Amino acid sequence: MATLIAYFSRGGYNYVNGDIIELKEGNTKVAAKKLHDIVGGDLFEIAQENDYSDDYRECVAQAKKDYLEGVRPKLKAYPENIEKYDRIYLGYPNYCGTMPVAVFAFLEKYGFDGKTILPFCTNEGSKMGKSERDIKNACPHAVLKEGLSLHGADVQNCDSQLKEWVEKTRN
Repeated sequence: MATLIAYFSRGGYNYVNGDIIELKEGNTKVAAKKLHDIVGGDLFEIAQENDYSDDYRECVAQAKKDYLEGVRPKLKAYPENIEKYDRIYLGYPNYCGTMPVAVFAFLEKYGFDGKTILPFCTNEGSKMGKSERDIKNACPHAVLKEGLSLHGADVQNCDSQLKEWVEKTRN
């Protein structure tokens, strides 16, 4: 069973435990790398061709505007061969109560018919939001497994949470 871990992440200035701090790597990228250590497969970073501002508040404003306008940005790259993957672990931070618009663009490009999607979402308390419903709407012919909400500030220590989730959703 071929596995892809596709994720969107944002390093730089982020909201963590009530403060805006600079992160060397975005929380979702940290979680994706840890997940890769557990399940193997291929890692793919979903990234917009035109990145959001490094300023946290400007980024939030841009992301909210794009979400409300239904923007689907062009991505910097796409996986070479999506057909070879059976399981897609999909990681993203909670933006606007769901996924970043770049993740919507990624899902809508492929549809993932017949594939299994396993979402994991980093957040500071907003959990998965409505992202699982949005994934199902974007990929109605995919098998959607129960997602995992990861508290962003604690992502450095999420190994056991990831392992438990992987075991729980293995079948």
